[in-house]
Amino acid sequence: MKVEIISDIACPWCYVAKTRFWQALSEFPGVDQVEVDYIPFQLNPSMPTQPKPLFDYYLERYGQEFRDDHARIADVAAKEGLEFHMKSALAVNTLSAHRLVWLAGHEYGRHTQRTVDEALMRTYFTDGGNVADLETLVGLAADAGMDSHRVRTALSGDIGTEQVQVAIKQAQERGIHAVPTMVFNGRYAVQGAQDVGTFRRVLEEVAAKDELAIVGTHAPNCMDEDCKL
Repeated sequence: MKVEIISDIACPWCYVAKTRFWQALSEFPGVDQVEVDYIPFQLNPSMPTQPKPLFDYYLERYGQEFRDDHARIADVAAKEGLEFHMKSALAVNTLSAHRLVWLAGHEYGRHTQRTVDEALMRTYFTDGGNVADLETLVGLAADAGMDSHRVRTALSGDIGTEQVQVAIKQAQERGIHAVPTMVFNGRYAVQGAQDVGTFRRVLEEVAAKDELAIVGTHAPNCMDEDCKL
């Protein structure tokens, strides 16, 4: 079975969903037969590379109610063992972060790709780090076992940019405009931060029948630069 996880580093529901998915996968009897790839998506590709406080961004773009609602995402995340510090999070362009995730998968494989992706989301939502900063990205890559010199050279240039942008465009052409979205065997899309039980059921049904309807209309997700509760 192949699972494509389509997400943005800046999407809090993506972090929650991926944590739940990996928990479900760890309980799945056929875990060793599942290949998981990370596919990039940018909710706001025009976001500047100079960071600003995430709550200030929410307030200016969407208003007080939106910002206050999203402060409560931390409570949902805590139930999954995730520590969110939304007040210290920095809104910034995620293209370079996606390029690093691509590079990790392309040159080191799926395990390193997952490690890097999780480190980036932890940096964004827990540590208040700048995921567009070159040295931050190089440090995260080194912690994941990647070669620092290679990463610095790649991210200082254009390596991975075309591949990431093409992947985003292809996802949109497949009708994906909200994240997280997980696509099973290239055919079945599951949207939103579903619970662990739903992800487990999807894995079981795809493995057993390869017959699954689209799931996800009632789970929180991020869409068109917005995150729904």
